[in-house]
Amino acid sequence: MSYAVDFLLAGVGGQGILTASDIVAEVGLEAGWDAKKSEVHGFSQRGGVVESHVRWGESVAAPTAEPGSVDILVATELLEAARWAAWLRPGGIVLVSNHRILPMSVTVSNATYPPEEAIIAALRAQTDDVTVVPALAMAQRLGSARLANTVLLGVLSARLDVSEQIWLDVLDRRVPARLAALNREAFRAGRQWWSGSA
Repeated sequence: MSYAVDFLLAGVGGQGILTASDIVAEVGLEAGWDAKKSEVHGFSQRGGVVESHVRWGESVAAPTAEPGSVDILVATELLEAARWAAWLRPGGIVLVSNHRILPMSVTVSNATYPPEEAIIAALRAQTDDVTVVPALAMAQRLGSARLANTVLLGVLSARLDVSEQIWLDVLDRRVPARLAALNREAFRAGRQWWSGSA
């Protein structure tokens, strides 16, 4: 089978990037590909940057993609999407939550958070395939802001040729049993949102 895809998941500490990347990697394995993952989470517990590479393919050697080669950027925060946009290949896909979390440079100094329009324009300078997802609002409607990353995974799944059941099975294994039904609901909400917006 000839299929390869490089993902970059990015966000801020506490947004579930590491769990989401574990799920994406395991989905790749369950779907029959080799999969590797690498993550950097430095000051993630203090609201710092978190990024994780996941690669699927027939045989994956390195766990990280090269700048300019990422197929799909999934970002749980707007500014983090812009920070990693240069890693996209031409024509790559951006799936980004419109969630804004002010970085330390804004909260303790004179830096300003760019307007959403400017961030989206910067992303569109890299690729035309930019989808801004109201993931936080959708998660809050389901009862928990923590479900925003699962909403994004649902949108991501709708863009890939992997059965929904594989995603759901992996999701069930990766989240606490008491939260499985709610995460399934958030995942399906993301898939349905993409179907309605595509």
